[in-house]
Amino acid sequence: MSETITISPVSRIEGHGKVTIHLDDNNRVTESRLHVVEFRGFEKFCEGRLMSEMPVITTRICGICPVSHHLAAAKACDDALGVDIPPAAKKLRELMHMGQVIHSHALHFFFLAAPDFVLGPASDPAKRNILGIIEADPELAKKAIRLRKCGQNIIERVGGRAIHPVTAIPGGMSIPLSHKDRFVTAKELEDGLELARLALQTGKGVFEKYAGLAPRFAPIKTKYMGLVKDGNLDLYDGKLRIVDEDGGRLDEFDPREYLDFLGERVEDWSYMKFPFYKKEGYPEGAYRVGPLARLNVAEAIATPLANRELVEFKKLGAGHPVHETLYFHYARLIELLYAVERARELIHDDEIVGEDVRVKVDRRRGEGVGVVEAPRGTLIHHYWADDCGKIEKVNIIVATAHNNSAINRSLSAVAREFVKGGKIEEGALNMVEMAVRCYDPCLSCATHAIGQMPLRISLLDAEGTVVDIAERSA
Repeated sequence: MSETITISPVSRIEGHGKVTIHLDDNNRVTESRLHVVEFRGFEKFCEGRLMSEMPVITTRICGICPVSHHLAAAKACDDALGVDIPPAAKKLRELMHMGQVIHSHALHFFFLAAPDFVLGPASDPAKRNILGIIEADPELAKKAIRLRKCGQNIIERVGGRAIHPVTAIPGGMSIPLSHKDRFVTAKELEDGLELARLALQTGKGVFEKYAGLAPRFAPIKTKYMGLVKDGNLDLYDGKLRIVDEDGGRLDEFDPREYLDFLGERVEDWSYMKFPFYKKEGYPEGAYRVGPLARLNVAEAIATPLANRELVEFKKLGAGHPVHETLYFHYARLIELLYAVERARELIHDDEIVGEDVRVKVDRRRGEGVGVVEAPRGTLIHHYWADDCGKIEKVNIIVATAHNNSAINRSLSAVAREFVKGGKIEEGALNMVEMAVRCYDPCLSCATHAIGQMPLRISLLDAEGTVVDIAERSA
């Protein structure tokens, strides 16, 4: 008789859901699914709000990546209103975005992912967390906190608040950057650069230690999508590029045209949508976004230190995309280094303290698309507004949704490799959780939920009966 294992919750992620692992009559894994069971409804309750409110409302989708929603919303409003913002405003927005990438990537690697590697995938779960990292290597933990704070300080100075920024508005920015804040930020970024290089060095040591695990850990072949500008990695602007499993370019298009290339499907077992590449349909058109995808679609990085690391990273694929899911963490650290380098370029640009940071906008009917590369991957905001500037319709596609199909494939691959005999031992349980954490999913973002934080994993037999459940308290 077939069985199903349920794990609830997957720890060290943001949001509420569960994982079910389905077994056949011989207790072999057939497939695994990530079920997102919370629902927020941001797309619906934004209807009737003024367009000018959207950059502030949508930051509340997430407390981890509010800057991404803030900026995607502001860009969508700019597009709907048909305005070009001043250069100083654009640079301030990008600087704020780099601050979030620094903060988020440092947070994810050191606080959420590193415990699996520093302490071991099968170590005591009571210690396999940031407190365990502090106990094992207190100096490393202190440096991780300093690096995260460097990014958080940028967000607070440029965005007006450390968590839910308020300064990006339709038409630009509400306030310029002060010379004092510029000076202090520049000084902190010098320290941040050394910390980012240390983080990458630490990560490389981890990847060397677990080099034998990577080929066994969900090496799924997929398509990839991310923003590029002149072929270079770009996190704020550019065109969306999609490459196939061998790295061949399938399409490159203006983000405003995303509906011509991307479709969305729903399944009855999840509130999260399943986007796909229209030309190949569903599920063949599934693709991945995020750090691994962005490095796979980019030909180069415009900052010198990160570009050297990209060259080394691409050698892992031997001329093809790097498919091993575990290397999401490696790619994340290269992007962390890029974000610090790019922030340094911006802060040393005299235009960053320019006083001209906004243009006048008037209420009008319009349709606008705003796209940025959030830390977790491509984020799309699409708004339709009436003659009074009130929102009539909203479509939001977040990184975790783009990755939905791939996350399920990764879970299935890892479960087949590590779940044996119809039971989930602690080490195997954490391997399944690690597959989810590679994508750094934000389930609250993905479902637009007022709800709990845990994730459950269930094991089902061939008849669909739940035979084992793994849970942890939130």
